[in-house]
Amino acid sequence: MSGRRPKPTLPPTQLTIVWQSVSLLLDYPDEDLLARVALIRSASHGLPTAIGEPIRTFLSHLESTPLPQLQADYVATFDTRRRCNLFLTYFAHGDTRKRGMALLRFKQAYLRSGFELDDGELPDHLCVVLEFAATIDRDLGRDLMLDHRAGLELLRLSLRDMGSPWAGLVDAVTSTLPPLRGDEQDAVRRLAAEGPPEEEVGLAPFAHPQFSPGAVAGAVPRPTPLPMPSFPGVHA
Repeated sequence: MSGRRPKPTLPPTQLTIVWQSVSLLLDYPDEDLLARVALIRSASHGLPTAIGEPIRTFLSHLESTPLPQLQADYVATFDTRRRCNLFLTYFAHGDTRKRGMALLRFKQAYLRSGFELDDGELPDHLCVVLEFAATIDRDLGRDLMLDHRAGLELLRLSLRDMGSPWAGLVDAVTSTLPPLRGDEQDAVRRLAAEGPPEEEVGLAPFAHPQFSPGAVAGAVPRPTPLPMPSFPGVHA
């Protein structure tokens, strides 16, 4: 399938910077993230302005907002809104049995690159996919994003509609991907009109309660840490 898709327009080093930066910045904000702000900002200056500027805008928001407020906003944005879900397969399948098979395909893709995700984590979390693409297998990680392009676009539009400070980060990611095809645009329209499927049938052995939006009040999705090399050509 990847052979029929347009090749990336950014060089590999820039793709790594974008995906690694957004993977970090879309995670739950904490002191460790704040400690990386200077490094991420420095790396962002090696990107085209249209991609680097949204990242720097979000970094300024991180620095100017108290951490407890950042954390509360994160939970309100990503843990309680179905259309702002960071789990890519959720947009297409909701909490249905079909989603379990989609999650299995993610795990099998990781295994093909020699990476085995911890059983306590779901493999379709956008932060995990971005880290995988940045640090393990750029082409396969990109293909996983393109396989779920409609859901990623609905996430981008939903964040933008609510004026979320995280919207620019998803803008940066989609800027590294080809424009939406006609069938993907149709899928986005259907998702926007209907939302993800709502039938809840269980995802065992893949699911943990925290991975279903709203299943546990205040639950925070956390991706499995992958090996994080230094940003290319950037020194702290």
